Amino acid sequence: MKGTEKALLIDTGARFKNLDTVISGITKKPLMVVITHAHGDHAGNIDFFDEIWMHPADTIILPSYEGKVNFVKDGDIFDLGGTKIEVSHMPGHTPGSIVLLDRKTGNCYSGDAFGANHVWLQLKPLSPMQTYVNSCIKMEKLMDSGITKVYCGHYVYAKKPYDKSYITTMRQLAEGLINGTAPEAQPYSNKSGCSNPMSVTSGPATIVFDPDNLK
Repeated sequence: MKGTEKALLIDTGARFKNLDTVISGITKKPLMVVITHAHGDHAGNIDFFDEIWMHPADTIILPSYEGKVNFVKDGDIFDLGGTKIEVSHMPGHTPGSIVLLDRKTGNCYSGDAFGANHVWLQLKPLSPMQTYVNSCIKMEKLMDSGITKVYCGHYVYAKKPYDKSYITTMRQLAEGLINGTAPEAQPYSNKSGCSNPMSVTSGPATIVFDPDNLK
């Protein structure tokens, strides 16, 4: 927010009391609220805000919301006056997952698009595994053209940015699930929307998927 006229809040997190009061204690600047995807742990507090921005592909999993919803698309710009943040559509984790690019600093704020050591895929609404592969390829190209750090949206990892090697490993894992060359899948204990979740791991990257929806 330093040097800007407006502030951009990226995701609102899980259920929390008085988030609007917390934010007003941080900044008095006019606030824009963008949701990277509409899972409850990222959009659970939108009712505190009268207006949000998000990708239209994720409206199916929006909670009941009475405020104004502005739809974003690939390439849209949030002009904060002093900083411009670019929207890039990165479907996979959900059909409407987006990342926010600050090309001036080389930062990418990804929500859950590429996970936080692990990424959940094949949740409903379903995105094909190849869709996630394509998003990884798109992210790799961005990282070849000036984006150097990918920040995820979960607190434990908030100050631990990922580099291109992590995105590449995620892509290779997803490609391996498609072509049958991935490491042997293991049962995953946290179901979180899958009836029989499995996981595959390579280095720092893990993909959690529903084998019934893999193809």
